[in-house]
Amino acid sequence: MHIMEGYLPLGSAVAWSALSAPFLWLGFRRIDRLLKEKPSLKLLLGAVAGFTFVLSALKLPSVTGSCSHPTGTGLGTILFGPGAMTVIGAIVLFFQALLLAHGGLTTLGANLFSMGIAGPWLSFWIYRLGKRLALPLSLVVFLTAVLGDLFTYFFSSLQLAIAYPDPQGGISGSLWKFLLVFALTQVPLALTEGFLTVLVLNLLSGQPELEELGFVK
Repeated sequence: MHIMEGYLPLGSAVAWSALSAPFLWLGFRRIDRLLKEKPSLKLLLGAVAGFTFVLSALKLPSVTGSCSHPTGTGLGTILFGPGAMTVIGAIVLFFQALLLAHGGLTTLGANLFSMGIAGPWLSFWIYRLGKRLALPLSLVVFLTAVLGDLFTYFFSSLQLAIAYPDPQGGISGSLWKFLLVFALTQVPLALTEGFLTVLVLNLLSGQPELEELGFVK
């Protein structure tokens, strides 16, 4: 869920932008270092950005009158790490706000933190843990994409709950309401994203670019 233009109070919008800025700077450094070492990965990085743009632009109506969509960040996190996905997320969110009226410029920092930082970082640790436990790779990839997607939506709901606490239940009461808004549509979308991420990585496996990144089928 991209928070729409102007929906957050000014203080919240500025705060989330400030929190996102250091991650974005570190992400640019990560990509710059990676492409200097392995310039052949430029096309794959562009393909990952396109994958994220398309999936996160597929808005589906929610039963409550809102919309839900996949995030597409699991694939890039597995291949390039969460830092690179922060930069890709910022680019994707910026152009979606300008071209598709999906999200907004004033809420760019908040949307980036949920989709380009919180989700990818959880995905990163899920992937690391799955590999350390020697789980089947397809299962690890599936869980990485699904849980990263769901955590993005949890974090977006938390951002909204902080900005608009419930008069009776406070932030926690508001959080449950926002979570329930998206649960019916987001859970099946997250599962679908997990299967799609496994499929795409299976199709890409064996390519020299993935071997450069150390990805083994």
